[in-house]
Amino acid sequence: MELGSGKYGCTHYRRKCKIRAPCCDEIFDCRHCHNEAKNSLEIDPHDRHDIPRHEVKKVICSLCGTEQDVQQNCIACGVCMGEYFCEKCKFFDDDVSKIQYHCEECGICRTGGKENFFHCNKCGCCYSNMMKDTHRCVERAMHHNCPVCFEFLFDTTKDITVLQCGHTIHWECVKEMQQHYCYSCPVCSKSICDMSSMWENFDREVASSPMPEMYGKKMVWILCNDCGTQSEVQYHIIAHKCLSCKSYNTRQIRGGPASSCSSTIAGMVR
Repeated sequence: MELGSGKYGCTHYRRKCKIRAPCCDEIFDCRHCHNEAKNSLEIDPHDRHDIPRHEVKKVICSLCGTEQDVQQNCIACGVCMGEYFCEKCKFFDDDVSKIQYHCEECGICRTGGKENFFHCNKCGCCYSNMMKDTHRCVERAMHHNCPVCFEFLFDTTKDITVLQCGHTIHWECVKEMQQHYCYSCPVCSKSICDMSSMWENFDREVASSPMPEMYGKKMVWILCNDCGTQSEVQYHIIAHKCLSCKSYNTRQIRGGPASSCSSTIAGMVR
């Protein structure tokens, strides 16, 4: 049996060492454990902080308790404190099935195998090779918080997806949005998936719901969230169709009570 092959680490990583945080001089299993503890509601807002991961200088072996400079093997008992070790990130992990690699451009370690990803300099992050010729560049795409849960995306441990518009978001947050019948980007309001079948349903719904005669000649101006076109269309209580791209993902900008298709989608899906 490999030395120290028992259960060590935390809920975030399997490893055989702890880190001493350079910011508060306290010991934690990993940077996530530190950040969760130091950003909890019990902590004074003025004292909340994240660990500067690249500034970690000392680690403590989980087997023998020896505190030492950051290195892969313990200087006292010789145990390998992490099968994957990155000296630049001060990062240890025994679960090499994640296929970790260090991205020089990102400045951090990522998972999934370096050969399967490329770094987009404009977006400032790594994407799957499958997106190399198809993704829409958004400057510093992941250097912001998730627009749903507000967790910082660049170094999150959760799965991230790139929407058609190029904005990034947690995959689990997208699924939660869909459970609440939200199908537009929280940042730019563009549709997040192919809505053509839904727009056909809208066509039928609008056609089967004629407006009262007093509204027969009422016209309003709309802005399409999908293509950005402004159009003057006949007013309808259900939704308004873009004359350019035929989308119902529109908003009324002039000509009477404002309306959008969001609530109507929810009703039709239910």
